[in-house]
Amino acid sequence: MAKYQRIKDLRTNNNFTQAQIAEYLHVKQSTYSQYETGSRDISVNAIDKLSDFYNVSIEYILGRTNNPELNK
Repeated sequence: MAKYQRIKDLRTNNNFTQAQIAEYLHVKQSTYSQYETGSRDISVNAIDKLSDFYNVSIEYILGRTNNPELNK
């Protein structure tokens, strides 16, 4: 799996464009594209925001678990 494949999968499975997610994160679309390809590291803050946005765990986004559920 690519470094940040899950953020691409979450985006496409939820029918969002890169531009829409980039706007949510307050970054350029090209920056977000680099996150998805792994050519640029994504900040902890952005991972946290995406976790909240998609209602999945940070561990799921990072590929540390296959269970997307949040542990509350």
